[in-house]
Formats: sequence, structure tokens, C-alpha cells
Amino acid sequence: MKEKANEDALVERIQRVFRTVKSRSLILPAGDDAALWRPTRGHETILTCDWSLEGTHFLRHKHPADAVGWKCLARAVSDIAAMGGQPRCFLLSMALPAALAGRWLDEFLEGLRRASKALRCELAGGDTTRGERVLINITVVGEIARGRALRRSGANPGDAIYVSGTLGEADLGLRELRKARGVASASDAARRKHLYPEPRLDLGAWLAKTRLATAMMDLSDGLSTDLPRLCAASGVGARIEADSLPATTLTNPREAQALVLHGGDDYELLFTVAMKNVKRVPGSFRGLRLTRIGEIVRGRNVVVVNDGKAEPLRPGGWDPFR
Repeated sequence: MKEKANEDALVERIQRVFRTVKSRSLILPAGDDAALWRPTRGHETILTCDWSLEGTHFLRHKHPADAVGWKCLARAVSDIAAMGGQPRCFLLSMALPAALAGRWLDEFLEGLRRASKALRCELAGGDTTRGERVLINITVVGEIARGRALRRSGANPGDAIYVSGTLGEADLGLRELRKARGVASASDAARRKHLYPEPRLDLGAWLAKTRLATAMMDLSDGLSTDLPRLCAASGVGARIEADSLPATTLTNPREAQALVLHGGDDYELLFTVAMKNVKRVPGSFRGLRLTRIGEIVRGRNVVVVNDGKAEPLRPGGWDPFR
């Protein structure tokens, strides 16, 4: 039997998919005019939102619908991880062509449901409308213990700079996906990193709880774009060593260095640590590699040292207006 394509039927389908996901924080979940949410005592609220636009953030003929669902929530939750918090609930707003209100929507919702369960973030409501292309906006509500939120503005000269995981894999996965015929599959690590990113919630929460990090943000637009943002917020400069960067080994060294500097979509964490606490930073956290890549310096210059030569690090990552 064909599903009805009217708005009430579409909203009912969304609610049906998410009825098994429960949260203590939601007093009144999706289904009323608005949701009621109760923050945990002694915590502060974190709010963030993120767009996923067909043709800009995903290609319908290349990206599996369930990966679009997973990633649109994971991307927004990564902002919560970057402050050391935990996600609690989210709002889904989407415009959808009527022709996609069948199988494509079902697969999208299944990916979104899996992300919701894995990230412990319940659907609280949202809005739907018809559009010529798929437009998705996710708003996430998160929490963190009062006074523990990590910001971009806390880095000081002398702090060590760290990143989690491997950089450049997601962008490499996108390049592979563009070359593939038809809808791509997560057939290797690079494609999985691009299609199904994993926000570093546990690491972010640990860095906030232990107060090890002085500043932190997630790497969504590429190291060369995001590191200068952290430095600008802190009023400092940075010096990174090209040889220390945790580049992907899935391609040749020359391409890997460009990917590690400018490739976006990794959703790893970029954080700084006071020199006195460097010995407390492990080489890995729950199997996730942590790599020291440089140092915060005085001034405002951000440079990369390659073969002993320091050169300005020019932003070359993702910019939707470029």
C-alpha cells in the first residue's frame, strides 16, 4: 500500500520511527505544538544547529539516504562534543520533494533513527514542508556540568596543540564516492568516515571533566580553516609541524598532506593543553589516536613547518561561499 504524501501522514511516519527512543529530559516529546524539555540540575544548556542541503552537503544520486540521515544528526552533535557536552534531544526540519516521500524517506529516517539511538539524542519535534530539493536542518539541545564547557577562546602561548584520529580520510572518501557509479557504499575506511562520521563525544566529555583542554573545537571544515578560527578566538598564533600530522595512509604521501591540511568533514577534535599537563595526555583514548601536532605561540600568525621551513598556513578547507 502506497504511503500518503500529505504533511500529517509524513509527520506520523516520522513519529512512528522514533517512538522507541526515550529520554528522561523530554517531558512532552514530539506530537504537540511544541516539546517540553527539562535540563538536568547543575547543568548548562548547549544549543547548536546545522544544515544539510542537497547538492551542497550531499548528492542524492551518490549518497545513500540512510547515510544522509545518520550524518545530518552526527554533524550537529559534533558541535556538542566540541564543548565537552552530551546531546539530549533534537529538532528536525526538512523540505522534501513529493517523489521522495516513499522509499527514500524511509531509508533516511532509518539512518537518522540509528544515529539518534547511538548518540543518545531523542527527536523532540520539528517541521516539514514540500520543496524542489531536500533541505534538512537539525537543531540539537545538549548539556554540560555548569562551568565545564570548553570554548575556542582559552588557548594560551606555550600550549600544545592536539588532534584526535586521522585527518583527511573523509575528504578522500568523498573523492572516491564522486568517481563511483551510482549510489556509493561504505566499502572502505575513507568512505565510512565520509558517510557515517562519529562525533567524539566521549573524548570531549573526558577533556572537559579532567580540565585538561584549555580550548577545543571540532574539525569540520579542515585543519587549515579551523585552526586559525581557534587562534583568532584566543588571540594567539600557532606553529604546527607537517611531519607530525596524522595523515591518512590510504593514498600517496603528497595527496595525503593536502588532505590532512585542507580536507574537511572529519569531525575530529582539535584541542590545546597547557604544557604542564602534556604528560597527562595519553597516546590514545579508548582506541582513538591523540596526536600532538604543534604549539600555540604569541602573535597572530599561523604557520606550518615543512622540511624546516615555516610557511603561512592559508585557509584551504571548506567554505560554502567560495
